[in-house]
Amino acid sequence: MTTAARLVAALCLAFLAFIGSRYIMTRLMPETTAFGIFLWLNVLLGLTAGWRVLGTRVGRGMANGISAGITATAMLVLWGVLAQAIYEMFRLAMRHRYEGPAEAFVAIFKLGLDFAAHLLDGGFIGLMVLGAVLSGALAELASRNWR
Repeated sequence: MTTAARLVAALCLAFLAFIGSRYIMTRLMPETTAFGIFLWLNVLLGLTAGWRVLGTRVGRGMANGISAGITATAMLVLWGVLAQAIYEMFRLAMRHRYEGPAEAFVAIFKLGLDFAAHLLDGGFIGLMVLGAVLSGALAELASRNWR
């Protein structure tokens, strides 16, 4: 069911995904990196995580809303790393870099670990935690004020 809390949660996490993606693009990766659909895929994942994860878990108190915001942000980062690893695996598979499907499947996890290693940056982690707390609080406030 469509609620104001779900809409606010989706917009907050989409904005957080946009800001986080721009941080990664400008501060964590080399300037010569071609990002392709990186930014917009992460924004779409942010909308989805906000709507499906955060938006359904608010309305039970501010502490629970903040906790749900942290959970939804963690899911957003996990989905983002996984989606980018799958995309990169397919890109490499089209260039015949793998011997077979099993090697390509294992490569998803290797690529995901490589991508996750880039995210172990204090600024990025701080940005995500702050965004998670604010997103959870705003979604909780929307749940209280607009029914």
